[in-house]
Amino acid sequence: MKKENGFTLVETIVSLFIGMLMLIAIYTIVNSAQRSSSGVERRVIAQQDARAALELMAMEIRMASYNPTLTSNIWVDPANCFSVAANQTYKGIQEATANSITIEMDIGGAVADGDGAIGDDNEIIRYNYDTTNQYITRETKAPGGCTPGGQPFLGDTVANDALKKSKTVLVVNNTAGAGNTAIPVFRYYDGAGNPITAPVTTSIPDIRRVEITLVADTSSVDQGSGVRKRIIYSTSVIPRNHIPIPTY
Repeated sequence: MKKENGFTLVETIVSLFIGMLMLIAIYTIVNSAQRSSSGVERRVIAQQDARAALELMAMEIRMASYNPTLTSNIWVDPANCFSVAANQTYKGIQEATANSITIEMDIGGAVADGDGAIGDDNEIIRYNYDTTNQYITRETKAPGGCTPGGQPFLGDTVANDALKKSKTVLVVNNTAGAGNTAIPVFRYYDGAGNPITAPVTTSIPDIRRVEITLVADTSSVDQGSGVRKRIIYSTSVIPRNHIPIPTY
């Protein structure tokens, strides 16, 4: 009688068990790779957003006090937009605190390089860091009025905003809680490199350099470590024309 070859029930069960273990191992590897790739992608996007924000802030703050016509009476009171008390001797920097700065510059008008008056688009700008909600807004004053509450700039946007974008970072300068660095967004220095204590009031005319530091955490935690990745970018800015108006 010919003997028939085949698998016993025990062999079949063992084979299925081994196959399932292999499938689970493959799934774990693929899932881990996908999560790692997703985390890297989120971190890259967060870094790009933070770097771009820093570069724009530096570019605009560098233009503070720009006055190509040397007009002495162009500085205006921004209080009706930003609740910032104006002082005409500040000549373009109206507010200088650890978390906010308000600047003026004459960059537009009938001619491209200033018209001796301030009030055109983007000639008054305020950056403000909300430590509670962990985001920075950019507020501007234009002939048509002010940006209500400031435009979302970096981090979370205004609550219940219909145009709310997916946030990539949480700005964690000067915020309370474990792990925060208590680093101010803005630091101020005089011409000799000495720090000027913020908030700066009567010493605003002495500001010759502004240091901007952004400390940001990715909005999503890293799947591997279970914590948010931290990004720190910093740069120094010398205002374009922050000098007394000459008299002849």
